[in-house]
Amino acid sequence: MNSIPRLRDPAAAPRLLLAVCIVALLWPGFSLTEFDPAALFDERGRATIVKFVGTFFPLETSPDFLGLVLKSTFETLAIATAGMAFAILIGWPLALVVTRSLSISRIGPGPGLMPGRLVRMPARFALMFFRSIPEIVWALLFVRAVGLGPAAGVLAIGVTYGGMLGKVYSEILESNDTRPATALLEAGGGRIAAFCYGMWPVALPELVSYSVYRWECAVRASVIMGFVGAGGLGLQMELSMRMLNGGEVSTILLTFLLLVVLADGVSALLRKVTG
Repeated sequence: MNSIPRLRDPAAAPRLLLAVCIVALLWPGFSLTEFDPAALFDERGRATIVKFVGTFFPLETSPDFLGLVLKSTFETLAIATAGMAFAILIGWPLALVVTRSLSISRIGPGPGLMPGRLVRMPARFALMFFRSIPEIVWALLFVRAVGLGPAAGVLAIGVTYGGMLGKVYSEILESNDTRPATALLEAGGGRIAAFCYGMWPVALPELVSYSVYRWECAVRASVIMGFVGAGGLGLQMELSMRMLNGGEVSTILLTFLLLVVLADGVSALLRKVTG
C-alpha cells in the first residue's frame, strides 16, 4: 500500500522568519516603555485598582447634574458633527486636486502637465501638514486663539480630520475603476464632470463608510479635547476629576459609553442605506 505523502507548507520558513523579526523588533519597544503586565496583578496593584474603582460608586444621579451631563452630551455631538462638516469642506477640494486620475494633462500628456504637478504638490503638503499634528494640539492652539469653548473643538477636528479625509478620499478615488472618468476626460469633459459621472457613483459607498467612521472617531476625539477646554463631556469630566468626585466621573463615563453605542448604531444604519 502506498503511503500518503506528508503535506508541507512551502511558506512555513518565510512565515517563521517574519514572526522572529516581529518579535525582535517588538522586544526593545516593550523594554523602552517598561511594559510589565504583572504589576497590575500583584498585591499593591490590586489594592490600588480596587480603591480607585471604589471611588466611582455610587453614581451621581441628581437632576441638576444629569441635566448638565445631557447638555454636555448634545454639545459633544454638535462639536463632532460640525467639525466633520468643516473637515469635509477642507478635505473634498484638496482630494479632487491631488487625485491624479482626474488630471486632464496626464492622458496626453498635455501642455499642462507641469502646472498640474505644481498645483498638486502644495495640496499634498497641506493634507500632510493638517493630519500630522494631533487634534489635541490643534485644540490647544485654537483655545488660545478663540478662547475656551466648543468653537476650538470644531476647528481642531475640522483641520485634523480635513487632512485625513482628503488623503483617504483621494486614495479611494484612485483605487476604484477610473476608466469611466478617463473616458469622459478623453472625450473633452472637465474634471468636475469626470468626477460626478465617472467616479462618484462607483466610490460613493466607500466614501460614505469612511466618512461615518471618521464621525465616530470625532465623537471620541471631542471628549478628549474637552480636557484642554474645548467644551463637551470632556470638559465636564475634567472638572469632576479635579474636584475628586468619582460618582460624577462614573456617570459621565457611562454617558460616553451610551454615546459611542449610539454613534455605532447610526453609522451601521447609514452604511446599510448607502451600501
